[in-house]
Amino acid sequence: MTNLSVNLNKVALLRNTRTIGIPSVVRAAEISIEAGANGITVHPRPDQRHIKPSDVYDLKDMLTVEFNIEGNPFFPEFMKIVRKVKPDQCTLVPDTENAFTSDHGWDLSKDSERVRPVIKELQDMGIRVSLFMDADPDLMEMAKEAGTDRIELYTEPYAAAFREGNVEPVFQQFANAAKKANELGLGINGGHDLSLQNLGKFCTIPGILEVSIGHALIAEALEMGLYNTVKEYLKILSECNIVS
Repeated sequence: MTNLSVNLNKVALLRNTRTIGIPSVVRAAEISIEAGANGITVHPRPDQRHIKPSDVYDLKDMLTVEFNIEGNPFFPEFMKIVRKVKPDQCTLVPDTENAFTSDHGWDLSKDSERVRPVIKELQDMGIRVSLFMDADPDLMEMAKEAGTDRIELYTEPYAAAFREGNVEPVFQQFANAAKKANELGLGINGGHDLSLQNLGKFCTIPGILEVSIGHALIAEALEMGLYNTVKEYLKILSECNIVS
């Protein structure tokens, strides 16, 4: 079954609008785990708009599931955090410092030489590495050559096509990229703008090991409650496993 990693960035974003510590990132993680989430994801950024270093350290002390830390390894503070925490998985994302949100994968024709030693350092610490990649089958070979364990497909184009009612061509592109990654022996994750509405189709793609979902999940939790929302995502993933 495809694993669900709950991204808690938006919980931290709401908390940061006040100074009284609520909602609690740690409590949100506890509820997600109680509901059956397989992992917790955070993406600390240089401006600390949501997740702060202290959140990462607090989560490390309490998590009983996989810990996935996302971010750009060329921001010095990011690697400092990762070296100290040693998460189960590190997802490398090519964000710029002031990026509104993650909006593209690595261009390994330019970045491979810089990324390769970072991947090796992380792996030497026992951390599984995933590269945030656009759904282009031709890029999978470069990801393999860079030495990564997994790739995370940047799923916003799929989510946009789903909203617009023209998903099939884009879905096939993602399926082709996943097939190529599978053939190369790369693990496959997915994330960005996945939701209760669009996840069911996406996870029929063979070989998706993990999805990381935050923005939509937290928004849906405002209506359904966090525990119930996580349960709904897990139900979809379970049903996808039966279909695929």
